[in-house]
Amino acid sequence: MSNDDGVGAAMGQFAALAANGEFAVNERGGQALLKAIRNLIEWIDDQQVRSAYLQQIAKLGTSNNAQVMQPFLQNVASDGSGFITQLQQLRTTLIDAEAGIRQAMANYQHADGQAADKLR
Repeated sequence: MSNDDGVGAAMGQFAALAANGEFAVNERGGQALLKAIRNLIEWIDDQQVRSAYLQQIAKLGTSNNAQVMQPFLQNVASDGSGFITQLQQLRTTLIDAEAGIRQAMANYQHADGQAADKLR
């Protein structure tokens, strides 16, 4: 899955809807979402060293099975749809989501201000 389909596309739509003022999120809800996003981005960043090990050729021995599995394991980790690739795409998607939530919070503040003005 690339960042252009699935979750990536959904986050792109999410950010576009927020930019157009289509929805709003209050401060408390927005901060809770932002905290969860920041925690997941931090976890992904912390996995960089471990992820590097997955990209190396596994030391499985010299048997025929080991020789077949070594490149397979390396591809599962780092090819176009591999674990590491998908993890990095998730990080990008989370950054997009963060921007959308910040915009939705601004939308809420704006809508709340307009509602208050009507009551005056």
